[in-house]
Amino acid sequence: MNRKYRHTVIAGNWKMNLLASDVKAYADGLRELVPDFYKWCDAVVCTPYTSLAAALRAFKKSRVGIGAQNMCQHESGAYTGEVSGAQLTDLGVKYVIIGHSERRAYYGETDETVNKKIHAALKNSLCPIVCVGESLDQREIGITNDLVAMQVKAALHGVSDEGIRNAIIAYEPIWAIGTGKTATPQDAQDVCCEIRAVIRVLYGARTARAVPILYGGSMNEKNAYDLLAQPDIDGGLIGGASLKPDTFAAIINAANQPQR
Repeated sequence: MNRKYRHTVIAGNWKMNLLASDVKAYADGLRELVPDFYKWCDAVVCTPYTSLAAALRAFKKSRVGIGAQNMCQHESGAYTGEVSGAQLTDLGVKYVIIGHSERRAYYGETDETVNKKIHAALKNSLCPIVCVGESLDQREIGITNDLVAMQVKAALHGVSDEGIRNAIIAYEPIWAIGTGKTATPQDAQDVCCEIRAVIRVLYGARTARAVPILYGGSMNEKNAYDLLAQPDIDGGLIGGASLKPDTFAAIINAANQPQR
């Protein structure tokens, strides 16, 4: 982390877990465990659509930001089952995850649709958490950096300097999501450093220093401190460990560490 230039962000992705009726107890538990966490990081909770309204109510008097897990690239129209950026903003949502590997793998999202969704998010004053990352096969044949660089460039095509300053990039190695495996702190740092280098080429050094880059591959309460100690890892996109207030709180607390 480098708080001199950018915010630390700990974002929980509940995926298709928990109910709207679970949210208040979760929020109460998290507040008890980290009552003043906002002093050292921005915390975000990304719930299913069905829990967004409950989350906005439950966290109303806290500094926790609420995010959605996906959005449609279209503003309105005959897109049954989709939710637009304008609808999320109207509800009070501030963040949205875009291009998660599960969306790419199970629902056919491409670099093109990811790019369109980023533009739609920024147009509607949402902060996109843009996911990039490689599979195990891609890592083993040595194309991680090339692949991730391509994903970043494709995702940010046409995004302005102001736009990227209002976005977050999340490196999530696909092979580490939900498997219990995780990249070593140095491996994660190396790829996050490469992502920042790509942003530097596209937007310049000052902008590259300002963009938070998160690690999103099975970060948990046991490995969070060492991962967050890396200079180019500015937080985490947390899956399973965000489903319980105590483990999510432990990761938030792990972000409260001296700068090296």
